[in-house]
Amino acid sequence: MTTTDTTPRAPRIDPAWTVNEVLRRHPATVAVFNAFGIDACCGGASPLAEAARRDGADPDALVAALEAAASGAGA
Repeated sequence: MTTTDTTPRAPRIDPAWTVNEVLRRHPATVAVFNAFGIDACCGGASPLAEAARRDGADPDALVAALEAAASGAGA
């Protein structure tokens, strides 16, 4: 007998997505971008990893916080 894991998981945020793509898919992430100092206006066309480096944020920490916000766990 096989059981299915039904544990809710945070949505996967791909670091190659642009800032705008993340915001379009997960509007609740705007607070994370603000907290990390990521320029989501003029820099919205940049991929997450590039935007994080440009604005002095840790790319891995940014993606983790975005995934938490997108899942409703907060930022």
